[in-house]
Amino acid sequence: MVFSNLFCFFLAGEIATLIRQSGPVAKVVLVILLVFSLFSWAIIVAKWGRYGRARTQSGRFLRAFRKAMRLQDVAAVSEQFKPSPLVAVFEGAYAEYRRQVGNPTGIVKNPMAVQRAAQIASSEELTRLERRLPWLATTGAVTPFIGLFGTVWGIIDAFHGLGTAGQASLRAVAPGISEALITTAAGLFAAIPAVIAYNHFGSTIREFGARMDDFSMEFLNAVERPADRGPSESR
Repeated sequence: MVFSNLFCFFLAGEIATLIRQSGPVAKVVLVILLVFSLFSWAIIVAKWGRYGRARTQSGRFLRAFRKAMRLQDVAAVSEQFKPSPLVAVFEGAYAEYRRQVGNPTGIVKNPMAVQRAAQIASSEELTRLERRLPWLATTGAVTPFIGLFGTVWGIIDAFHGLGTAGQASLRAVAPGISEALITTAAGLFAAIPAVIAYNHFGSTIREFGARMDDFSMEFLNAVERPADRGPSESR
């Protein structure tokens, strides 16, 4: 453990030294990559927690929905499961359902309208869940090329130093090569976590989409079998 800490401290010191010795262009590239990385990590941490809560609350909401005898009972407690996207689907479909059972017969005349209301709510929830994810895709696609720009500039500096020195020596090319390597590493450091997180969150959103579609069908089955839900909602 002590050796590991010393190694990390030494490595951080070496990186800080390389950054201080870099030219202005390399420093600008590193600042840009740092901004991309910080925004990406902020999104990753926020989305990780949000999706985790949504998954947990979705399971709880489904259990409450399946145990309830009436849709009215589910509507009364739906607020406590709010992080779940299923709640928004339920509320959208339930609002349409209530409009239809207000008729004298007290039955649903147009189940397809209830299904469409659920689909609209589901689409809105997917849009909300996908918010800010394009930044991760942009970071994964752009930052390697920004780092590559720093790499090219560092190589140019290396050749310029070689030409100025008039002879081939490590001292002449070392500053430019160090700039090239540090910007390349920084570009990869910003891009790799963003790509991994974007793919993982994309899979999570597809999972939520499938669950919302399944719940829409389950809700429609419930309103088409009013006897299974106890007294009519219009009473």
